Formats: sequence, structure tokens, C-alpha cells
Amino acid sequence: MPHKLTIADRAMLEGDSGPGTALAMSILSRMADVMGAESLLDISAAHIDSSLYQGPATLEFAERLADGGARVRVPTTLNVAGVDVHGWRDWAVPESWADPARRQMEAYERMGCRPTWTCAPYQTEVRPAFGDQVAWGESSAIVFANSVLGARTERYPDLMDICCAVTGRAPATGLHLEANRAGSTLIDLSDLPPELCEDGSLYPVLGHWAGLRAGSKIPVFDGLAAGPSEDDLKALGAALASSGAVALFHWVGVTPEAPDRPTAFQGRAPDHRVVVRLADLRRARDDLGSGLGLEDGLDLVVLGSPHFSLTEFGVLAPLLRGRRKHDGVRFVITTGRAVKALAKESGALEIAEDFGAEITVDTCILTTPMLPTQIQSLMTNSAKYAYYAPGLLDRAVAFGSLEDCVESAVCGKVVRDDRLWRDG
Repeated sequence: MPHKLTIADRAMLEGDSGPGTALAMSILSRMADVMGAESLLDISAAHIDSSLYQGPATLEFAERLADGGARVRVPTTLNVAGVDVHGWRDWAVPESWADPARRQMEAYERMGCRPTWTCAPYQTEVRPAFGDQVAWGESSAIVFANSVLGARTERYPDLMDICCAVTGRAPATGLHLEANRAGSTLIDLSDLPPELCEDGSLYPVLGHWAGLRAGSKIPVFDGLAAGPSEDDLKALGAALASSGAVALFHWVGVTPEAPDRPTAFQGRAPDHRVVVRLADLRRARDDLGSGLGLEDGLDLVVLGSPHFSLTEFGVLAPLLRGRRKHDGVRFVITTGRAVKALAKESGALEIAEDFGAEITVDTCILTTPMLPTQIQSLMTNSAKYAYYAPGLLDRAVAFGSLEDCVESAVCGKVVRDDRLWRDG
């Protein structure tokens, strides 16, 4: 156990709040030892990735906690689930998967978690404030909370995140501590062409390239005149956390802990400095394609990994208005329930559906057995999705910008505008 447990911690451990809470505290205490923490700290919120059904063990764990009276002590949102309870029959999801996945969702709701069912709770829920101590699961959400919001969370694994929520405590170590949040590697962007810097497709590619080099270190991006949007930062962070294990990045002049370069590095010199060239990023973009090239036929376009935002629906709408996808291509957007409702109010959802888009909520195609066997070729604007799809889904994948994805869906084959990625 950690060197220091409070009286309240020990009471939970000894079963004063029931067997479910005692189980959560026993796991948390043991993991705090493994992580080298000398004590636990209070958290103000949690985001739970354990809600994703991955087999009988994850269901048994959730129901054991809930049946043992465990209830969350802080506001707690839920990541994607193992099934879209509203539309799973439109896909190839077997009932033998859907039923236990739904039971697992119910167990987490019984523990008092909010049924958000999204990997991007910051799009519609109350966000953690700068400096708030939280316990978040799901890699893209973790890096967003740390980097864009300036909250404090470690990269919590499944099952440990709900233990933190039930106890309201987390190990006082890692990125919870200010001293561990300094940047280590300077990513110099000053050599990139201005035109590419204004295009949204830069950020997922840059994240993929930088994640491969950063590993679990903290990269600091500087030297780019253009300022990335929140959705750009979401795409960047998701890619960093996929090809690497990045839980925090800084962008000088943009993210809250990096008003300037010295502050981002907490007054220290960078361990490394890497200058990014256009040729580096072009190779990284090409690396995101696996088994699918230009002019190849296409079965499915996937948007929303992490989940599509209301702003992204607004950007997509004019690209779709008055057009129709190819009959041989399915066009799916994954998002959260709340964002779907807002997109409906804005009129963007109707435009997408008129184009032929299918909207999937609550889940993610990467983690749910949704795809029928006849769907073999995919295209996406998400570096995270393109990175994981070949291994997790055993499908060929192509990466492109949002505009590329729309044009490809209309043409029924992979189309990509390469002009911004050429030298000269």
C-alpha cells in the first residue's frame, strides 16, 4: 500500500462503504505502490474507458463493483461502449455481443456515471478547469484533458479509472505533479510551407509523425504562424497517443501551459530539437495508408475518431450539401448522443443524412464487431483510425483530408488532392 493513507482511505479499504468500494480502494492502493506514489490525492472528476465491453471479464468486473454498492464520488463521464444501443442491428453486430455490452453499460450507469458514451466528453459536458486533478481513461481524451484544458491526469488504464471515480482518489504521481509536466522535445515547425499549415489535414499527420518519435515523452510544438483550432488539437493529440504513448503536449502560444517556449520547458533546455520537413510529413501521411492506394475501390468512409464535434459537422455540411454519395460506399460518422442532438438542431445532421451518411452513436467501429465481411476497404481523415484499423479490423485503409473523404465517397474510389504535400 502507499506510504500514506488517510483515515477516510483506510475506512474505504476496510469496507465501511461496502464491498464494491473496498475492492476499488484495494486495487487503487496496490496500483499506487506499483506507480511509486507515496500518497493519494483528491480528484474532482473522472472519465471512464472501462465502460467498453471487451469480453466476459470486463462485464464481471463492472457488475461486481455495482452489485457491491460502489458509487462514484465525483462527476464521472463514460467513454464509448461496446454497442450502439440505438442502431446496432443496422450493422453486423451479433446479439451475443450486444446483450453483454448493454449489461455492462447498465452496470456503469448504476454506479452513478453519466451516460455520455463518447470519447470526447469535453465537447458537450462541463470541462475540467486548468489545474484540476482528474482521473481520465481513453488515450485521446487523456491527452486532450492534459494538453488543451490544462487539467492533471495520468494515462489511466481500463479498470483503474473506475476505481479512482468510486474512491474519489488517485495516486499522487506522474502528470498529476507540476514538476513532471515540463516539455522534453522541441518540434520545430518553422520550415513547413504556410499553405499546409492552414489545412486541417496537417495535424493528424503531424501527430502521427511526432508520436513515433516522442514515445511517452512530452513534445513541444513551436514555429508555426497559423494557430490550430480545438478540433485540430484533438486530431493532433489522438494521433500522438496512438503512434506514441503521449499523454501531454504543449503548443507554444496556444495551449495553457505554454504561453512561451521557456515556460513550456519550465525554464530548462530541450532534451532534443527536431526540425520537421515537408518530406517527413509526406512520408508519414503515406505511412498511414495500408493496402489501399489512389483509384482503388472503396467500401466505407469513416469520420469521427475521436468522435465528431458540432464544429466538424458545420465544416462538413457545405461539402455535402446538394450531393449524394456513391451507391457502393457507406459513409458513417461516429459521434456522441449529445453532439448528434445539437447537429440535428443546427440542420447539419439533415444535410449529412441527405448525402447518405449514417450516424453511429455510443461506440466506435474500431472496438465493436460492426463491419460485415463485404466491407474490406476503408478511408478516413483520422490518423488514429488509420493507424489502428489494419491491425484491429484486418482491413485495407487509406488516409485523406476531410475533403478527400467526401470526394472519394462520391466517386466510389480513393481520391486525394496532393497539391499541398508537394515540394515547390
